[in-house]
Amino acid sequence: MTAPISLKGSPLHPRAAIDTRASLLLQDPRTKARNATEKRFRAYGLSAIVVALLALVWLLVSIFGNGLPAFRQTFMTIPVTLDAALLDKGGKRDPADLSKATTVAYGKLLAASLGAEITAKGIDLGGMDAKALAKMISEESPATLRNRVLADPSLIGTTINFTLLASGRIDGYYKGRVSLESAALDKNTSPEQLAMADKLKAAGVLSTSFNTGFMTMPDASDKRPEAAGLGVAIVGSLYMMFVVLALALPIGVATSVYLEEFAPKNKFTDLIEVNIANLAAVPSIVYGILGLSIFINFAGLPQSAPIVGGLVLTLMTLPRIIIPTRAALKAVPPSIRDAALGIGASRLQTITHHVLPLAMPGILTGTIIGLAQALGETAPLLLIGMVAFVRDFPGAPPEGLFDPASALPVQIYNWTQRGDPGFVERASGAIIVLLVFLIAMNAVAIYFRRKFERRW
Repeated sequence: MTAPISLKGSPLHPRAAIDTRASLLLQDPRTKARNATEKRFRAYGLSAIVVALLALVWLLVSIFGNGLPAFRQTFMTIPVTLDAALLDKGGKRDPADLSKATTVAYGKLLAASLGAEITAKGIDLGGMDAKALAKMISEESPATLRNRVLADPSLIGTTINFTLLASGRIDGYYKGRVSLESAALDKNTSPEQLAMADKLKAAGVLSTSFNTGFMTMPDASDKRPEAAGLGVAIVGSLYMMFVVLALALPIGVATSVYLEEFAPKNKFTDLIEVNIANLAAVPSIVYGILGLSIFINFAGLPQSAPIVGGLVLTLMTLPRIIIPTRAALKAVPPSIRDAALGIGASRLQTITHHVLPLAMPGILTGTIIGLAQALGETAPLLLIGMVAFVRDFPGAPPEGLFDPASALPVQIYNWTQRGDPGFVERASGAIIVLLVFLIAMNAVAIYFRRKFERRW
């Protein structure tokens, strides 16, 4: 017989001593240390979120604080008498004769008209001559008036109310970039001109209002920041996005469907999948070098054309469409495929009628986000020559795809390289426009995802 087991002295013995210090209501040192560690970890996470939000707020405040003034511009409205003896010496209203009148003649006409309006308003010139008055007018205004007369020669000999751009220094004076102290040291303006601007504003000749030209006018030279606009850049970006959407979406979806639904699993397809994943991480400037060597040097396509920019961005966007599209196709339950095949549908019918509609939210989301990323790319566009100064708007597609154009991110880069503070303001304003486009595209992606989303 085995000896009985004695419980004496063990915790299970009825008379064993009970440790009165152990309680569910009291924390031992190890529990306290564990809870303190958890609290510190939560504090670290919360601090990281607060720091990130503060950095984002600081960035947005900086961008909007510097860029919002670009949407307002200083104008002067004066009556201008279009003297036929000065603008049409032949008196025949012949376009060839009218084009002989240069912007210098129109500039003198505007300066004389401004001086006459100052006299008519009873404003003291304070010793300012016609040359000083002319510097208060933007160099873009004579060209604008000349184009208007050439477009409508019947205006010659009449008096019109013409709204012209004030010079960049006068505009900067009302936006806080220029002061009386800085004007005394600036060869492009003077304190007397700023004082005259205040008098004109009090008389109702000068005013600051919303600047529609910022969205519609082309770029301007280094001396005319007040006339610089995003018109050509917006059109060029839209053309490039059209090319990317027309090429990247069908090619990317077709590639994803083949790799996910039809391609056999072997080393060749594994190699393709690895290369697609690697291409998604390749720096964008590499695609610019590729586009320069293939599309421009080899194919002979024109530099600074939206078609070249669209092709380069298509190559860069394809992996970013293929990867989320394949993920969306994988997310469709296999039972959907089995059910469709079970009732007699072919493999192609199963994919086109059942799998693709269910994967459409993910496909559209990946496509739009890929387009949004392509819209903000700068490096590849710089390498294909889209950094050129372009004044003329491209024509309508398809011919316009081969005309010189710019793009929003490249235009921002160009403006930041110029010395006049007015261009820094324009660059910040262009960043706001680009952010609006990106937010709109992401909102569209969210809308389509919610609209086509199905639950199973």
